Amino acid sequence: MNIVRTVVWIAITAILVAFIAMNWTKVPVNFWPLDDANYVHFEWPVGVVALVFFGLGMAPVWLYLRAVRWRLQRRIASLENSLRANSVPSAAPEAPLSTPLSNPEPSPEL
Repeated sequence: MNIVRTVVWIAITAILVAFIAMNWTKVPVNFWPLDDANYVHFEWPVGVVALVFFGLGMAPVWLYLRAVRWRLQRRIASLENSLRANSVPSAAPEAPLSTPLSNPEPSPEL
């Protein structure tokens, strides 16, 4: 399974590198409007801009999924611990009841 995962990551990396290499022309990116009707302006390659905004879009989803995974792992651990605690047999056997459940007859006193 690790080989398949490694091959997939190599393929994704090759595709991203090819995308960035083919789209290396610089484009203007306006980030923030200023008071004088201008913008904070940068010129970045198209591939870098696409990867940055892809990462910004993917970050909330990734964080949400990590939180769900963490919560589910804690829940599984809690359930396993409670199952382990309930399935351990007690070390001391149960003592028989000292008095019977029905009314005993009074014993004669001597």
